[in-house]
Amino acid sequence: MTPLLKSYHHLLFLSLILSFSSLPTSTKSQSDSDIVSELLTLQSQSKSGVVHLTDTLLRRILTPPNRSFSFIIFFDAVHLHDNSELRLSTLKSEFSIAASSFITNNKDTPLVSKLFFFDIEFKESQHSFSLFGVSSLPHIRLVNPDVEDLKNSDKLDQGDFSRLAESMAEFIESRTKIPVGPIHRPPMFSTKQILFLMLGLTIWAPFAIKKILAGHTLLHDRKFWLCGAIFVYFFSVSGTMFNIIRKMPMFVADRSDPPKLVFFYQGSGMQLGAEGFAVGFLYTVVGLLLAFMTHGVDKIRNVMAQRILMVVAMIISFWAVQKVVYLDNWKTGYGIHAYWPSSWH
Repeated sequence: MTPLLKSYHHLLFLSLILSFSSLPTSTKSQSDSDIVSELLTLQSQSKSGVVHLTDTLLRRILTPPNRSFSFIIFFDAVHLHDNSELRLSTLKSEFSIAASSFITNNKDTPLVSKLFFFDIEFKESQHSFSLFGVSSLPHIRLVNPDVEDLKNSDKLDQGDFSRLAESMAEFIESRTKIPVGPIHRPPMFSTKQILFLMLGLTIWAPFAIKKILAGHTLLHDRKFWLCGAIFVYFFSVSGTMFNIIRKMPMFVADRSDPPKLVFFYQGSGMQLGAEGFAVGFLYTVVGLLLAFMTHGVDKIRNVMAQRILMVVAMIISFWAVQKVVYLDNWKTGYGIHAYWPSSWH
């Protein structure tokens, strides 16, 4: 073999080696870009921007070794949506709000392809649940590009679910450094509803003005304001606003005995609706008795009747306050003790 032919063979062998060594790199980047393009398409087809994840899609996402994006998964179980204690439907809705807010805030920017929102259903993808080691719900995981073992991915703590979409956004920003932006919640009323309401108010306005000028409305009735004041007082002391914001149930089923209902939850981290109504009722009783003693007893001319009513009102008020203190001690574990003046000992 001549030296020229040997050199030709060496160059041919070297070029083949270089071509094969460069092939996997181009395949990796192409595979990752294909996945990103597919996810962007699925994202655009979803109303909220949340892509439904399956075992097959997750396997394809994890195939490229150098993934260029992060993703967050909401683990769902449709058969548990009726469990009010888990609040899966509410949390899934808040997850969708966080996803749509991220897409809206980062639209037409490269960041929109750096983070994807997924939801996955237990009965459809039990294998994926086992890959993440998910054994309880609600559960949210964030997987960054450098994560190799899915069980070591970042998990949203149970205590952070209380602030709903806002806490999810903060969790994402702290782990990925990708700004989610402000949360955009859908309006309470649609445009058609607002127009219909304005039309109704326009038609009703002349009749309302006529009644107001004549003084024949509820606003001129003292009993209406009295009932309104009692309602506002009860609304304030019963924690109703807390129950509305957190969407707390009135009661839950006992875990050890499902047919049994639990109306009072022991522990400071949770308050049921029945607890708030019970405490609000006791506070309202004390408030009404105090109002009666200051505005009603003095109108009774019989002194003995005044004294009896005062004593009865004080006994009932003492009993109501004692029940509230007892419930607080039982629920939180912190005792409230009375301290008498030293001169009384």
